[in-house]
Amino acid sequence: MFATESSAALHRFGFKLGNGGVHSARTMMLVELQRLLDAAPAGAQRADYREAVVDDNLLDKPTVNARKLTFRHLSDLYALDPGTCLFRIFRGLWSLEPAAQPMLALQMALTRDGLLRSSVPLVLATPQGQRFEREAIEQLLTQSDEGRFSLASIAAIAQRINGTWTQAGYLTGRVKKRRSQPVATPVNVAFGLFLGYLEGRLAQRLFTSDWVRALDLPEERLIELTQAAAQRGLLVFRRTGAVMEVRFPDYLTEQEQEWLNEQA
Repeated sequence: MFATESSAALHRFGFKLGNGGVHSARTMMLVELQRLLDAAPAGAQRADYREAVVDDNLLDKPTVNARKLTFRHLSDLYALDPGTCLFRIFRGLWSLEPAAQPMLALQMALTRDGLLRSSVPLVLATPQGQRFEREAIEQLLTQSDEGRFSLASIAAIAQRINGTWTQAGYLTGRVKKRRSQPVATPVNVAFGLFLGYLEGRLAQRLFTSDWVRALDLPEERLIELTQAAAQRGLLVFRRTGAVMEVRFPDYLTEQEQEWLNEQA
């Protein structure tokens, strides 16, 4: 999943499509992210987020070094820079619907963490209610990591990845994890469709991107939430029979629109 021929172009929008990621050290840090974004004004700059985490110790870390590491991990996962397209749109959607935040954080983390992305097929392939074994992720990492990590590190990374999927609502249980149905809202669907749009997808192809597949929604529910997103002004959606059109007015700057046009 998430294979793309335009990774260099997507990098300009804020994607990180390498194999590594923050999950070598942390989960997606949902609680810390929520506290930071709830406290910071909507127009906060990267320096403001750093000041809140490092100087003001908003997240109650025990040492200065811990504060700096926390900020580094959060900025690696989420950019925390309104000059980055993905974060600017993510930040604009964040406060619209608190119920959307766990999945929205996951969606953003997936754009910037290859370790987390590698686990998506395993999670989505697990039926609702079935046990989800951490060992499956460990095996996946062992096969794909090319000797980068020790066995102990692989086990720790798998545990963090499981933790992120639990925070996002796809897994339940403290020790024995079971597959569950996450909460998806019009906000999540709008962001998922937008990610596919940045890949250069249009019309029906938007609804088959890996970013949308990660929402784990049946087609009927996906269309229903897209219509709800349009009613809320999050996007423009038109449907005539089997023909669908989705647009994202005012999402992109002129420069970003030029980048997107270059991919066409």
